[in-house]
Amino acid sequence: MNYTKAVKQKSLELGFDLVGITSASPIAPEGAQYLRDWLKNGFHASMGYMSRNVEKRVDPSKLLENAVSVVCVGLVYKPENADIREKTGFVTVSDYALYDDYHGFIKQRLFSLADYISEISPGNDIRTKICVDSAPVAERSLAHRAGLGFIGKNHMLINPEMGVEIFLGELITDFQLQPDTPMENSCSDCCKCIRACPTGALGADGSFDANRCISYLTIEHKGDFPSAAAAKIDNSLFGCDRCVRACPYHQYGQTRKNQDMKFYENRRSLDPAMILNWNQEMFDKIFAGSPVERLGLEGLKRNAKACINS
Repeated sequence: MNYTKAVKQKSLELGFDLVGITSASPIAPEGAQYLRDWLKNGFHASMGYMSRNVEKRVDPSKLLENAVSVVCVGLVYKPENADIREKTGFVTVSDYALYDDYHGFIKQRLFSLADYISEISPGNDIRTKICVDSAPVAERSLAHRAGLGFIGKNHMLINPEMGVEIFLGELITDFQLQPDTPMENSCSDCCKCIRACPTGALGADGSFDANRCISYLTIEHKGDFPSAAAAKIDNSLFGCDRCVRACPYHQYGQTRKNQDMKFYENRRSLDPAMILNWNQEMFDKIFAGSPVERLGLEGLKRNAKACINS
């Protein structure tokens, strides 16, 4: 039995759009050093969790004893009719928040994949570790090494056919699978994402400063916004997709295929003035079970005020 082929086929049957295999060895030294320098420079802002478990983040084998392989999966979430998602005078949430929280959605399917690997493996004594964003793992580096795409100048994983809006997940295992070949970088001399960033969070030198990033400010940042950034938030109520939407690969990328991932049309465009009058019941009606739920009603109202005043 070709176990690698069987695992890939099962991943697709479970609803993933992309699947690739890489080893559980540490990521490339230059990638690990980039992360350490990024943290040293304070570019992770208030996200203290990024500075914890750095060695685990750069070495997946430290998350599971005797791990040898990592199954990397991708799920496209680009909405249909993405080009008409904005209306004048309204605010928007990032595309990924137009769905239910993806963590549980992907984890459930990766657990099913883990069960399948145990079923087909000789002896049925295979061990696995599921990771979906919250675990300390360099998921984009692993996805690149597994052949799912390349890391662009917007620091997102880009697949030339599928685009930029791709949820990632990983299954680390001590079951030996055949690794794939990494995809070469194809950004070439394009800098559209860098020019599209209104706050300069993306640097021409390849740097990324979360302190300036509108996604960070409207999702992770606590308290008032820095005045310079607040003036440029514009209509970004939750997150920011400017560097994604500017990418040519996004513009021609595929829209989501997996219809099991519930989409909420009523989150596309919202009136910021109305949000200021919401109570908890109104907030839950729109955002319960979504990534916005973690921000909370008061955080959303803070963002709505910034949108109105920017």
